Amino acid sequence: MKQNKLKKIIGEGGAGFGVISPTTDPIICEYIGLMGMDFYMLDAEHGAITASDVTNMVRACELRDTTPLARIRSVDAKLILQYMDAGVMGVMMPSIDNVDDVKRLVAAIKYPPMGKRGLGPVRAADYMQGPMGQEKYVSFSNEQTLVLPQIESMECVRNLSEMCKIDGVDGFIIGPRDLAMSMGYYDGPGHDEVKKVLDDIFSTIKASDKWFGTVAGTAEQASGLVEKGASLVMNSVQGLLKTSGNAFLKGRKELINK
Repeated sequence: MKQNKLKKIIGEGGAGFGVISPTTDPIICEYIGLMGMDFYMLDAEHGAITASDVTNMVRACELRDTTPLARIRSVDAKLILQYMDAGVMGVMMPSIDNVDDVKRLVAAIKYPPMGKRGLGPVRAADYMQGPMGQEKYVSFSNEQTLVLPQIESMECVRNLSEMCKIDGVDGFIIGPRDLAMSMGYYDGPGHDEVKKVLDDIFSTIKASDKWFGTVAGTAEQASGLVEKGASLVMNSVQGLLKTSGNAFLKGRKELINK
């Protein structure tokens, strides 16, 4: 179990920058780490990532000093256990709507006495061959792992104040596209009503001892979110490829149009 670089950055008052990606190739993890990103979010909700893919992706992240996180499809304690045992250092969980959902998530990620995660001679625990004894490892793991419920529905927004009171939760990640659809805006989150709800969410979380993160498509958007108090900002691998690819192809288009 290693120190969580992202958690350290946020704990010192900074903001972590990273990506989310549905790909299964560990080489992509290395590319992202070599860019200098603080974290890599394995998207195992929308991507075809399986528990057997996770270990090598985590190894690649660790090799390049990038915190490995995962978005897992549901609060399935046994599935979450496999990701955590492979060395994932935090979980962003979709489809969270109420306090009970959050409590089940904490229980799945944290060892006792904070949660109910089972202990085994697995990779995250150095196969029980490392320098830490069991008690020290359990305590250290609970300190380093991140619990990140995702806000994607108005039901979740209505319950947010109570969810912020739950011990073990580090922060919340806002999914603006799904939130907008929950509000009846199926064309995206660019509406004033959605922006107001997002600002209300930010204020509610900042008033607690938690932090919040969300997505940004550009550097300008990321800077604006950090100014509003975001501690975590992420783009997607697809988004980065599109932006850089379009910039590269701009030269060809200019030549054609001469």
